[in-house]
Amino acid sequence: MFSAQDSVWMAQALRLAERGLYGTSPNPRVGCVLVRDGDVVGTGWHRRAGEPHAEVHALREAGEAARGATAYVTLEPCSHHGRTPPCAEALVEAGVARVVVAVQDPNPQVAGEGIARLRAAGIAVESGLMETAARELNIGFFARMTRGMPWVRSKIAMSLDGRTALGNGKSQWITGDAARQDVQRWRARSCAVLTGINTVLADDARLNVREIEMPRQPLRVVLDSQLRIPLEARVLIGGGVLIYTAMHDAEKSAALEQAGASVCVLPDGKGQVDLPAMLRDLAQRGCNEVLVEAGSILNGALLRTGLVDELLLYVAPQLLGEAARGMAQLGELTSLDQRVNLKWQDMRQVGNDLRITVRMERCL
Repeated sequence: MFSAQDSVWMAQALRLAERGLYGTSPNPRVGCVLVRDGDVVGTGWHRRAGEPHAEVHALREAGEAARGATAYVTLEPCSHHGRTPPCAEALVEAGVARVVVAVQDPNPQVAGEGIARLRAAGIAVESGLMETAARELNIGFFARMTRGMPWVRSKIAMSLDGRTALGNGKSQWITGDAARQDVQRWRARSCAVLTGINTVLADDARLNVREIEMPRQPLRVVLDSQLRIPLEARVLIGGGVLIYTAMHDAEKSAALEQAGASVCVLPDGKGQVDLPAMLRDLAQRGCNEVLVEAGSILNGALLRTGLVDELLLYVAPQLLGEAARGMAQLGELTSLDQRVNLKWQDMRQVGNDLRITVRMERCL
């Protein structure tokens, strides 16, 4: 169905889509290449939410050369009016003859309607070319649209024996500079960075993106069941902070909001924050990907409740011993049936450390 040349142009569209890795949230990352008579006549990618989509940029560049061309698009062209007009209509009006789509849009407002609109106008449409790569590029968007929750990626820096901090809590720094710089890129592509109050109290990190040019900063999210966060905590600097708590404290909440934070009360009935409800709320706020940077308590809670999709492990070639703290408090397992099953996804060296990516079996 697809030629070798089709794959070449779709690969170029995917590379274009990657340019929007840090800026399109809550929209998906999309690229488009227009080809006529074997030549590229227009290219585009979605840069940020509220601005023109990839197809519009490509059509503007192509002008009249778009008539009779083939459009290679990494995601089904939209068919509804949002903050921008529907791209399916723009392709029809431009006189495009053929559209090759990598993957159908999971958004219920589109979900095949864009393809149907193109075909109704007499445009030849083929889909499924490089679908896996296109899904991977927008893994959080697909998660939010299909299950009402973001893609949860937990970053853990640890020693070779699986320890994340000394027994006294000291953890700076287990991994090297290159690994910490790599984490900045994962923060940059995330819609939210999530941590727990114990990590805030121990490390007083800002959790913002540094050294990368960004059109936006990710939302910083703190789980603080008892509202213990100090008003002078560095994470509060600059606003853009959301605090989930399990208790109503009007005075402390007002002080935090005065400091630029938002407070959301989501109790689970046991004195803790309702974790599934928190993730559903983040999805409703438009969060596609959530990066967890927390300690063993929160990591363990998320893993026990099946809310983690992916582990991003930075492993340093060092041993910290049995008295040091582990990566996740899972409690005692009495049967191997209780273990958390994972699948290897990727492994590479970053500086002097290894970055290992594993996913939950249910995500594959």
